[in-house]
Amino acid sequence: MRSREQGFTYPLTLVVLILFLSIFSFRVEQLLSERKMSYETTVILQEEYYFHSSFKKVEKILQSGGLISGKGSFSYQKGTMGYQADIPIGSVQKINFTLKMNTGETVAVRCYFDITAKKMIKMD
Repeated sequence: MRSREQGFTYPLTLVVLILFLSIFSFRVEQLLSERKMSYETTVILQEEYYFHSSFKKVEKILQSGGLISGKGSFSYQKGTMGYQADIPIGSVQKINFTLKMNTGETVAVRCYFDITAKKMIKMD
C-alpha cells in the first residue's frame, strides 16, 4: 500500500482557526470601544447636569434680587462646582464656573447674566 498524505485537514483547520480568531478579536475591540464610549457619554452627561443645576441655582439667587458673593461652590455626588462672580459692568455680570470631578477632570465655563432681564444671556 502506498501512503498518500496530502495534508487536507491541517490547512483547513488553520484557516478556520485564523478566521475565528480574527472575528473574535474584531468583536472584542468593538465591545471595548462601545464601553469606552458609554463611559465617556456618562461623564459628559453628568458634567452637563452639574453645570445646568449650578446655572439654575445661581440664576435663582440673582432673580430673587440677591447678590452673589465673590466666590462660592456647590457640592455634588461626583464633583464640586465652584463659581466666581465678577463686579457687574453696566447691566451684565460675568460669572466663572469651574467643575472639578472626582475622577480628576476639570472643566471651566464663563457665563454672562443680564441684571435687567434677570436671566443668563451667554455662555463661553
